[in-house]
This record gives sequence, C-alpha cells and structure tokens, in this order.
Amino acid sequence: MASGTALIYDEEMTTHKLLWSDPICDIEVPERLSSSYEQLKSYRLVERCVHVPAREGSEEEILLVHSLEHLEVAKSTQTMNEEELKRVSENYDAFFFHPSTYRCARLAVGATLQLVDAVMSGEMRNGMALVRPPGHHSQRSAANGFCLFNNVAIAAEYAKLKYGLQRILIVDWDVHHGQGTQYIFEEDPSVLYFSWHRYEHQEFWPALKESDYDAVGLGKGRGFNINLPWNKVGMGNSDYLAAFFHVLLPMAFEFDPELVIVSSGYDSGIGDPEGQMNATPEVFAHLTHFLMQLANGKLCVILEGGYHLKSLGESVCMTVKTLLGDPVPQITGEMAPCLSAVESIQNVRAAHKPYWKWLAYEGSFSLFKQMLLLNGFIQKLQIIKINTNRFLELHMKNILFPVPPIKTATTGSEGSEHFLPEHVQLVKEMDKTEIKALLSGFYADFVKEDKTLLSLGSMLAILDKILKKEVCNGIAASPTAALSAAVALRHSVRFGFQRVLCVFVGDMQIIPNTEDGKMLIINICKKEQSGRTICKHCISLNWEEDAEGNDFFSAVLGFILPVAYSYQPNLIVIAVGPNRNLGISGISLLVALLQGLAESRIFAVIEDTEINLMQSVAKALVGASTPHFGVYVPPTQEKVNKIKTLRDQFQQEWKMLRCSGNL
Repeated sequence: MASGTALIYDEEMTTHKLLWSDPICDIEVPERLSSSYEQLKSYRLVERCVHVPAREGSEEEILLVHSLEHLEVAKSTQTMNEEELKRVSENYDAFFFHPSTYRCARLAVGATLQLVDAVMSGEMRNGMALVRPPGHHSQRSAANGFCLFNNVAIAAEYAKLKYGLQRILIVDWDVHHGQGTQYIFEEDPSVLYFSWHRYEHQEFWPALKESDYDAVGLGKGRGFNINLPWNKVGMGNSDYLAAFFHVLLPMAFEFDPELVIVSSGYDSGIGDPEGQMNATPEVFAHLTHFLMQLANGKLCVILEGGYHLKSLGESVCMTVKTLLGDPVPQITGEMAPCLSAVESIQNVRAAHKPYWKWLAYEGSFSLFKQMLLLNGFIQKLQIIKINTNRFLELHMKNILFPVPPIKTATTGSEGSEHFLPEHVQLVKEMDKTEIKALLSGFYADFVKEDKTLLSLGSMLAILDKILKKEVCNGIAASPTAALSAAVALRHSVRFGFQRVLCVFVGDMQIIPNTEDGKMLIINICKKEQSGRTICKHCISLNWEEDAEGNDFFSAVLGFILPVAYSYQPNLIVIAVGPNRNLGISGISLLVALLQGLAESRIFAVIEDTEINLMQSVAKALVGASTPHFGVYVPPTQEKVNKIKTLRDQFQQEWKMLRCSGNL
C-alpha cells in the first residue's frame, strides 16, 4: 500500500504578477503561494511531506486540452513589453500576462502532472500541488479568470491516456464555477465533474446560465456534470457538509472513481473578499477526509483560488494535515443547513434523478417552501463582520489539539499480533482487582465468569488510554460485545464525556439510559426489537445488507452521518455483536467515515470470533489503507422508504437530515 503525502511547490511560480493597476486582477498576488507555504512550514507540515519537484508541462501535454492557437499566443508573451502584455490581456475576461506567465503556467501544469504520476505509480498515497496561475476557468482556446492553462483538466486527460483510467472524479470547491472544466468534459462520461459556486441566480461572475443546477452535461456526458449553485452568500460549514452528504458522496460512491482530483479553491472560506462565505478552515479537513475514502485513497489536491491570505493559509494546512492522516478537528458552528442551501441541494437531486441509481426511488422533488418555513429553517444568512485575521488566530488555537503519540491501541489478546496491522500498539491489560473496582456500581451483576471479567479488563485498558488522550483510537475483541459496549458507554460518561455516540451492529441486548442526552445510540439490526422505546437518543435502523454487494452507502450517507454530525460527539463507540446484519465492507465504510468526528476518537468493540472483521476495522483505524467497500448496490425501494421514514421522524432534532429527500 502506498504511503506518504507529496507536496509540490516551486518558488518560481511567484514571479507571475500584475504589472499595472487593475481592480479586478489585483487580488491574484504571488503571496498567495508563498504565504501558504510559510504557513505549512510554521505547522511543521512541510518536513512531514515528501517533496516532489515541479517540472514544466510539455507542449504535447498542454495540447491534450488546449488549442495550438491558444498555446502560441501564450508562448508569444514571453518577450513582450508591458504595453503589449496589457493589450493581449485585454482580449480575455479577468486575466493578466507577465513575461514569466507562460513559464509559470507550464510549471503549474507540470507540477499537477508530477503529483498525478506520484499517486498513480503508487510512490505516494496522496498529495497537494501549490500552483500559480490557477486553471479551472481556462477554456480550450481562451485564458479566463486568472487562469491560462486548465491544470486539472490536463491532469485528467493525462491520467486517462497514461494510466488507462476510465473513471475520474473532479471536485471543485472553489467559490467560482469552473466553467472551463465543465466545457472540456461536459460530453465525457469518464469524468464526473462536481462544482459548488456562488451564483446568486446568475448575478455573480461568471454569470452563466450553464452554471445552474440544470446543466447536467451533454450527450453521453449527461448526468456527469453536477453544478450546485449557492444563491446566497454566507454559506457555512453545515451547508458544505450537507452538499457532500446529500449530493456529492452518494454520486461519488456510485461512480466509483479510480482517481480523485480536487480543484481546491479556498475563496469559499471565511473572510475571502470574493466568496463572502462563513466556512471555517477545519471544514476543508472534513471534506478532504471524505474524499480520501474514494479511489483507494488516490487523491490529488491542486490549488485554485483563495484571496484572503490568512484564511487561505490555514485552510491549506487543514487539508495537508488530513492528507497526512492526522485526526480531523471538531467541526464548529450550528449543524443546520440554511433554507437556500436546502433548495439548491434539492434542485440538484431533482435534475440528476434520471441518471443515478441511488436517486431512483426518491420520489418527487418539488420544493415545498412553505413547509420548509414552518419547519424552522435558518433563512437569513449573515456575513460575519469581523477582523478575520484575529478571528482565525483564536479559532485555530481553539480547534487544534495535540495529536496523541499512539494512533491505534489494542491489548495483546492471544494471537492478535499475527493478524492486526503492524502499527497497532499493544497496551497493558488491567488486573481483576482494578476491573472489579471500576465495575462496582454498574453492570457488576452481569459478570458471572472470569473470561467476561478479563475481556472487560482488556476493553477498559484501551478505553482509558483513549479517554486520557494517550491514544487516538482503539480496538478490542470481546466474547460479549453488547455488555462491553454498555460498560464502555457508562464508563465514558462517568469519566466526563458529555456526548458519546454508539453505533451498535447486531443484537444489542443491553440498552443504557439515554434520557440525559449524554449518549446517542444507533442500533443497526435485522428487525425491530420488541418492547424498545425509540427516541431521538435511541434510534433503531433495521437493515440487512444486500448479498450482491454493499447497499449500506445510502443508509450511512443519508441517515447515520447526518445524525452523527448533528450530534457532534466527543467520543464514538462502534460495537459489533452477535447476528450482525452487515458485511465487512459496510462496517468498514462506517468506521472510515465516522473518523471525521470526535477528533477521530473511536473505540471499536468486536465479537472475538470475527478475526477478518477485526483486521479490516484495525486497518481503517490505523489509516494504513483505505478499506475496500465492496461492490456498490443501489438500495431497494423498501430501504429508501425506511430511511425516509426515519428522516421524517428525526429531522426536527437532527437538522443535518433536512437536506435529504422529500420534506
């Protein structure tokens, strides 16, 4: 398995700059690159990455996307004086030439292709290229919006040609629509292009009809172009997460890409003069974490926009930290998408319903605005009028935390060292006296055998290390997973944790009291448990995985993840008991995606007979490899209805559910 994160930066790309006064172009400054690199150095992230040198993209590589005429015009600017450069620049919308622009743009292309090679060859697991000029607005025969050559589009064509790829996902989270990328691939079903962008009903640049949600692609490419227009400014973390849960991720898992490329513009972050959005830097850690679960982890992040230097630098650092495998910081802000975001998401789903299996049974998508109003959605978005530099200084201090010295822990159960990944650390087990002292007062009457007592000792030894933040996460084998989970929950709350999420797969015989809200239990079982009270903190999801493959994606993305993000736990317990109703791939998916929460503080308890499952979950926790999630199978109508019923029941309490399906 590939390991290591590549970082590509070449100072020469800072020589491209504006030589005259232009109020539109003067925000695209060399410091965008240099200050981002300095911020990476200040977090000591540069030294943890593998430096990959940039190179110039060749003319042949540029011509994979651009016309010869466009290339020749760009080449001719190298010897021009300022007056000539200005005259040529005026032929384009929001672009400027400098004598070094052509060389810098070739370096930007080459750096992007170097990253693709490093990742596709298996030398690196993932990486980021800090490049200038950016690329996603540039079209076949025209520079546009600060972009000369379309770095990401060239990279996709290059990857198809060199590595024979048939499915590439491009995610464009820049605040402007990457219309150049859309035009290049709108008839190509081998590239799934997703862009969210400030649109304001076609009032915001580039102000194109084809940037709206109903531009789904042309010909064979219909359904492979996804535009999510933001029609108001002030979008925040919950709006971005909702877009991923309810649009991008279901499509991405169904598409099953072989490579993911991000057009990574950070003008969609707080403080940016272009975007005027409220999303804080840690949201990009969460978005990156989700994308790392696709394409066996093959992820290339390419810089696009971002014009507030502090916001840009912090967001770049959050992205790189996540690529390196660091725990993801807790997301901030109220987890409730605004009405305008919900409207856009619903419209995208409606436009794409004919093309995607996961949407097949979703029913009618007409937006009932009056109902949305009655349901108490946040409707007015406020632009935060603050000193962004000062705000971010304090904000980053609040959300960043020391990474525990050990990633994943277990106890030395017999033979475990032979099947668990090498990075899993063994911790010392508790003796019987310690265990009995801990258990006195709760569940002591359940412990009839020494074997059970010792297994609880193993479990508590690992859990204590997690609670004390000495290890990030852990895994324990247990002969009685239901009892172990119940003890773990009670012990965590007694320790002082205020929001503990437990996802229990199988028959959960012991249900702790959840009335105080300190625990949220989601029990995934084959059938409804008789006599169980269902409430917002104790939810039963009846599900049996399809024998042909993994249809659990729809339940995770459409229900479990939105509920979990709404709750914002500070610890997650995942337990797999007897009569499990999910395959290894479904459980691995759950573990991998939930690591974005609770600073990745996850404790997994698994029945001790499940050796293959233990291996898969341990690999997911260590981050040594992206789990294989199995063959995508669309959910049946019955299962879609099941999720919809739960969503309708709980969307008032868990507001991240509100972007899904009919409201």
